[in-house]
Parts: sequence; C-alpha cells; structure tokens
Amino acid sequence: MKSVAGSVWNYTFMGKTSPEDIRFAILTVSDRSARGERADLSAPALQQAVKDLGQVMHTAILPDDYHLLRDTLAAWADEGHFDVILTIGGTGFTPRDVTPEATLAVIERHTPGLAEAMRTASLKITPHAMLSRAEAGIRKRTLIVNLPGGPRAAVENLDVIRPVLSHAVQLLRDDSAAEQGHHSAKA
Repeated sequence: MKSVAGSVWNYTFMGKTSPEDIRFAILTVSDRSARGERADLSAPALQQAVKDLGQVMHTAILPDDYHLLRDTLAAWADEGHFDVILTIGGTGFTPRDVTPEATLAVIERHTPGLAEAMRTASLKITPHAMLSRAEAGIRKRTLIVNLPGGPRAAVENLDVIRPVLSHAVQLLRDDSAAEQGHHSAKA
C-alpha cells in the first residue's frame, strides 16, 4: 500500500511495456468498491479492452474523495510512468460525483473533443449520456480521460476514442512519426 495525501489506497503494477505501447493506468472511483462492498467490474473490462493498444501498468480503487482523487491524478501524471490515465466513475450528478472537478483541478490543457465525442456517441445508445460530466485533458505528457462507472459504458466510451489514442500518445511523446498520421487518403 502507498500513502497519498494522508490516505491509504491499494494498487497493482501490471508489468513493463515496450516503447511503442501505450502505458495505461486505470483508476476506479467508487465509495462502495473502495470499502469492499461491491466488486469493481469496470477495471477488468477496461484492462481487456486496451490489450491491443498497450498495457495496464497500474490500477487502483479510490473512494469519491475530491482531494484524494486530485492528489492521486497529479502524482500519477507527474511521475511520468503512464501515457493515459483512465478514470472510471464519479462523473454523474450525485453530490459525491467529483471526478470531473478533480480532473479539471490537475489538467494543464483541456481536450474537449474527446469528451464531446464520447457524449455524442453515447447519445445514440441512451439519453442518459446528457447527464455525463466527464472531462479529458493533459497534464505534462499524460492524457487523463474520465469514463462512466459501468463496465459496458466504460468500454463503449473507450471504443469511441480508441482510433485517436495511439496518435495522441505519439504527440504527447513528441514522436516525429506523429506527423504522418495527420492526413487521411481520400478518393
């Protein structure tokens, strides 16, 4: 266990990755899962969903606590070990849903197109997508993306941004090959 901002949280390192793979961290935000009252089904679903893009290097479950979440996101991004941090949960309307606020407190640059694309695609599935307050942004060279808490919704939203994640990471790494992906061939 490791202490962040005076609180204790469980974590798991998932292994090493090659330079071309995306290094993911998955952070589940749920009071009930953090207390052990409900199994976290979303993180395993996301781990499976990102296998073709890279490796999950780190997972954790935190309660819906603004300060703990903010401090954890900042520490993870500042360490530079992860290209993408996917948060799961805490994006709704309940008073304890503070993931977007914690994310906004740590990002240095917004990436509104990602959140807009996820909401737009989700609206084709459910009108409840209008209730999502998910955010996305960049801190240093790490992309942070808020996903919904349910396993199916989390994977569906990841699938929306999947086509641009590799290119986004290339750009964040300042990889010269990133420029090659800016134009699509059109007939």
